[in-house]
Amino acid sequence: MTRFHGLSIVTIGAALSMTAGLALAGDNTVSADQILSALKPRPLTRGLSTGVQVDPAVQAKETSFVDTLRNRKTRSLSLGEREEIAEIASNKPKIDLEIHFDYNSADISKGSTQAVQELGKALSNASLKDSTFVVAGHTDAIGGEAYNQDLSERRADTIKKYLVDKYGIAGANLVTVGYGKTKLKDPNAPMDPANRRVQVVNMDTKTASK
Repeated sequence: MTRFHGLSIVTIGAALSMTAGLALAGDNTVSADQILSALKPRPLTRGLSTGVQVDPAVQAKETSFVDTLRNRKTRSLSLGEREEIAEIASNKPKIDLEIHFDYNSADISKGSTQAVQELGKALSNASLKDSTFVVAGHTDAIGGEAYNQDLSERRADTIKKYLVDKYGIAGANLVTVGYGKTKLKDPNAPMDPANRRVQVVNMDTKTASK
């Protein structure tokens, strides 16, 4: 069995949201330490009341699936694969960062450069060494489905390229996926900028069991 070094999935959007429910104001830049804290692996356990309970068979299946995604192009992912990534990520540590892109573009806006830099610093931390990060792009509901799908994929790819070029993170450890407007952060306000994001979720299974 291929050894799994961990998985993280990244969310970058209009509001910071940690697993514990912490939210910061949109005009605040989240620090690398805050990102690192939000993505910190939780202890694994088998049947104990503390930590994250894990079924070894399920964990092995997740590991095998994630390994098939390494070095894949965003546009090569099928709808089924995108949904499986979302399901695996649903109960893992996660964070939303406010990272804006130029209008109708995959270019990171100048005002969001620092936010991406803080993300790069966090993912470069030794505690996340050899982890795999899934960069998941999302849009709001404005525009057509196909257009938004493509835009979300291109934005996820932009974040990956930045992290590889500026922080030396291995490309194989950054799996990108786009969801377009299919998974809105706020379904009650589909046009809200908060829906335009790229998600980061830590699915690291390297943590020792208790």
